[in-house]
Amino acid sequence: MTLRANQLAGLESAIRALKSLDAPADALLHRFFRDHPQMGQQDRAFIAEGVFAWLRRRRSIETLAQSKSPRRLALAVAVRELGHSVRDLEPAISADDVAWLREFKARVAEPLEEAVALDLPDWLWERLRAAYGDDARELARALAQPAPLDLRVNPLKSNRDAVRAALAANGLDATPTPLSPLGLRVAGRPALNRHPAFQAGDFEVQDEGSQLVGWLVAPRRGEMVVDFCAGSGGKTLLLGALMRSQGRLYAFDVSEKRLANLKPRLARSGLSNVHPQLIASERDVRVKRLAGKIDRVLVDAPCTGFGTLRRNPDLKWRQTADSVAELTAKQASILRGASVLVKPGGRLVYATCSILPDENEAIVNAFLAEHPQFTLVAADAELDRAGITLDTGPMLRIFPHKHGCDGFFAAVMTRAS
Repeated sequence: MTLRANQLAGLESAIRALKSLDAPADALLHRFFRDHPQMGQQDRAFIAEGVFAWLRRRRSIETLAQSKSPRRLALAVAVRELGHSVRDLEPAISADDVAWLREFKARVAEPLEEAVALDLPDWLWERLRAAYGDDARELARALAQPAPLDLRVNPLKSNRDAVRAALAANGLDATPTPLSPLGLRVAGRPALNRHPAFQAGDFEVQDEGSQLVGWLVAPRRGEMVVDFCAGSGGKTLLLGALMRSQGRLYAFDVSEKRLANLKPRLARSGLSNVHPQLIASERDVRVKRLAGKIDRVLVDAPCTGFGTLRRNPDLKWRQTADSVAELTAKQASILRGASVLVKPGGRLVYATCSILPDENEAIVNAFLAEHPQFTLVAADAELDRAGITLDTGPMLRIFPHKHGCDGFFAAVMTRAS
């Protein structure tokens, strides 16, 4: 397909606008499109695909391009990542661009240092290699691929077969996810926010790995449950559905904006047992009032998000070794603060969308050493009770190269009666 000059110019401009990465890439891209309202849907789709391809493969592209010029990077992305030939581009570019692209293509087969070839910062590649050995290469390669689009069916309003049929009626192919009993994987990247089934609350967009955490919390009807770092509520909505909208489910978060994003999702869901609560910190008075009263507490802790690099590739360029150290201190503090909510015999689940042991096993093991009243429960056995067969050992560890979903970690703990 021949590209138009304005499409390449748009990709060049978008790369220039996002280069600083002083905010999440999706927010910066949204701002870019808002500032360029004249762009059509096809051009926006090309630019979005190109920008995220650049972010996934940024280090190797810039090394092979021998340049950080947005123009050169746009050309390199179009040829190396989006599969266009130089001939496709010739009508839209200058003779100098054509000559440069031919030189670039000649360099593409050159060997690269391992971290460069895997498109990771050196420090992150060293962490992954130390944690996973030879398996780290397959993990890194998987993290550099685009993620599929996963949905979670809302069992209060529909079921998988009905949602599949509703999507199929619009020419969309969806297949059941292999692990989550409520998951569907949709082919391609269709926009679903205007689909009647979405607007009716029949499904939400949620990665399959994220869905599994709900069955580890395993809330029952009539219980008191807290989602301690609820954010915009993806896991909150699943917990409420598993409770059949009975009992009381608190959605705590320190961000008013994130909780505001939960409101329209909550309205679509049909849930009546969810109570969003803005808190100042894990030591908020609202937390203290509920101390020792809660049956199930989920701590979906703020983390690097490295398990979601397929969806959020900018994170590997925005996070640093120092930010990991800051996050682990925050994670330990939040877990300690949330644990006071758990009543005797209750359950505490710590989860992250990270793949770094510093944020996962290290946090849980340190917490258990300091809090002997809590005991680790085998995560795979808990999933098995829900009919989910997944041998991940006593703590949930899932990875894109092994399980086809985002990287997630979770540990289930119970408080002594």
